[in-house]
Amino acid sequence: MGRNEEIIKSINSIINTPEKIRNMGIVAHIDHGKTTLSDNLLYHAGMISREGAGKQCALDFREDEQARGITINAACASMVHEFEGEEYLVNLIDTPGHVDFGGDVTRAMRAVDGVVVVCCAVEGVMPQTKTVINQALKERVRPTLFINKVDRLVNELKLSPEELQKRFLKIIAEVNKIIKMKQPEGVDWTVKVEDGSVAFGTGFHNWAINVPHMKKAGITFKDIIDYCQKGEHRILADKAPAYEIILNMAIRHLPNPAQAQKIRIPAIWHGDLESKLAQSMLNCDPNGPLALMVTNITTFDKREGEVVTGRMFSGTIHEGDTVYLVGAKTSERVMQVGVYQGATRLNIHQVAAGNIIAVTGLKHAFAGESVGSEPMEPFEVIKHHSEPVVTVAVEAKHMKDLPRVIEVLRQTAREDPTLRAEIDEETGEYLLSGMGELHLEVVTNRIKATGLEILTSPPIVVYRETIDGTAGPIEGKSPNKHNKFQIVIEPVEPGVRDAIQEGELPEGRRKDKSKDLRAKLVELGWDNEEARRIVDIYHGNILIDNTRGVQHLDEVMELLMDGFEQVCKSGPLAKEPMMGLKVKIVDATLHEDAIHRGPAQIYPAIKNPIYACILKAKPGFLEPIQNIWVDVPQDYMGAIVREVQRRRGVIGQMNQKDELMTIDGKVPVAESFGFAGDMRGASEGHALWSTENAGFDKLPPELANNIIMKIRERKGLKKELPKPQDFME
Repeated sequence: MGRNEEIIKSINSIINTPEKIRNMGIVAHIDHGKTTLSDNLLYHAGMISREGAGKQCALDFREDEQARGITINAACASMVHEFEGEEYLVNLIDTPGHVDFGGDVTRAMRAVDGVVVVCCAVEGVMPQTKTVINQALKERVRPTLFINKVDRLVNELKLSPEELQKRFLKIIAEVNKIIKMKQPEGVDWTVKVEDGSVAFGTGFHNWAINVPHMKKAGITFKDIIDYCQKGEHRILADKAPAYEIILNMAIRHLPNPAQAQKIRIPAIWHGDLESKLAQSMLNCDPNGPLALMVTNITTFDKREGEVVTGRMFSGTIHEGDTVYLVGAKTSERVMQVGVYQGATRLNIHQVAAGNIIAVTGLKHAFAGESVGSEPMEPFEVIKHHSEPVVTVAVEAKHMKDLPRVIEVLRQTAREDPTLRAEIDEETGEYLLSGMGELHLEVVTNRIKATGLEILTSPPIVVYRETIDGTAGPIEGKSPNKHNKFQIVIEPVEPGVRDAIQEGELPEGRRKDKSKDLRAKLVELGWDNEEARRIVDIYHGNILIDNTRGVQHLDEVMELLMDGFEQVCKSGPLAKEPMMGLKVKIVDATLHEDAIHRGPAQIYPAIKNPIYACILKAKPGFLEPIQNIWVDVPQDYMGAIVREVQRRRGVIGQMNQKDELMTIDGKVPVAESFGFAGDMRGASEGHALWSTENAGFDKLPPELANNIIMKIRERKGLKKELPKPQDFME
């Protein structure tokens, strides 16, 4: 029997037993050691050699990941591990740490039930550490903690056993503070040293320790310091292998799918919890109706096409099954079903609920799709932490490749929902928007690697248009003068805007208006009647129907929402997306004959008065901002502060953190291009920094006009800014 047949036999013996399955992610800030830690589990599963563990970074198997030395895409590996005489199936996902690839982390959280949060012992809890813990808790995924790079505390910082423990306790306290704020009601998910849900070690040198193992093996912190000082990591790895401690932590403290889904399903699926499908998902029933959520789509090579990664919440999927794609509204036939082994896959004829799987044949699937044996209530949309803020224009180098460019851009956006691909109708440009400069660079390089020659513009920042005042009522008439709408606009309140951003107020069109949102909006200070009348929330903008007794309004409501959303995508100042806009329809008159109130009549009648109102309501411009944290020796602090301020950055705080100064500030994304090289130069390579998207801030008026004119010129718009009367009769 070959090795693959043995693995398949082992997996098949456990794959239908949820109690023996652990779906776990490894998450952390960039460079805190996720992939080196993952290597230790792969070594124990026999997938890499002992010498390679910690150094091979086996789950960074793509060429660009190896060249850059960072994880770009979440990678899966299913492994059978023996623990205390029992075999367990561990479905592992190693996730990226760079802020530009945060979308992969968010999608991975939907697939797993628990995470090991890796935290560098030297750097401590960093911004992205906080972000990934928050993302996990939002998806009701249970965290455990691994404090990595402990050898650096000993060999570089020369800490004593007492100082070592003090450093650990500080990190644990910070992590628990975040967990207490966001954990689900009725559970205690805080991590504790004494029960082994916290471990310490170094993935690079393959050893780890936690309190239960220290008691069992008789190892003390003094022993750890002695071994590290002597460089005897191999002996320590024999006495306390990292894989054993991580597995111990995963199996004892992370929930199995049957336990996890009871807590997770009510949060990620909003159908009837008494239905047959809900009960099957809550109980992780392999014999129930099929319910699969697509979390990722990858094209490994052209011959086999797309491979869908998904989490099975209910039922069993077999090769040859016909399944229904809820979002695509189509049925498709499953070609192959399998599990991942990093860069490769093992095909298994069937996989039951509670597993992370690979499926081929679902040509119309997209990341976030719900798949069932029949039409079903879809899973909650995966809410990404931030949105695309940087754009490049893409064009084919050779005219014959033009149709392929469109196809490749669409495919790229399907695989990665944090990308946005669109055609600018004014200029005919193909635009690709992403989370940052690195994100777009990686994507365009991968497109070129397929053999498609493309040219890209320098990165362009995506701004937002907004309003500071109120305006209206302004009347809009259809071209045939038979339909009229009275429009009033005002800014969305900051608290409501934050609630939309956090996902507390879900976006989308409201079939039954907004009865389900009323309590939350009233709590945020809205009038009860108005809170009941929301018909659409789109990209942070709100449409409200304040009319009473208008005949035929329901028949054109979809067209009104279309018009409203078109305005939100393209504001009047520079055709940039709108943000923070509240539009109220206060009165309407409609022709009784449906033929006189088609799209060609309704769109102008709703869009023109909204545009006129915006231009009367103190229109403004917002620019994307990044939070920045820099750790730098005191000697280089002045140079770093000057570098941040030169880029219109604002310094918030400066604190002493051990032997380093920590600078906390904000920098506009527009000024951040080329930042890495300048930071290295200013600090002679001594600065460690990280960034995080921090939403949008008002663009200073002295810059706004100039930037608006440049954008209008780039888009081929008229030089003169539009006036309210341009949209009024």
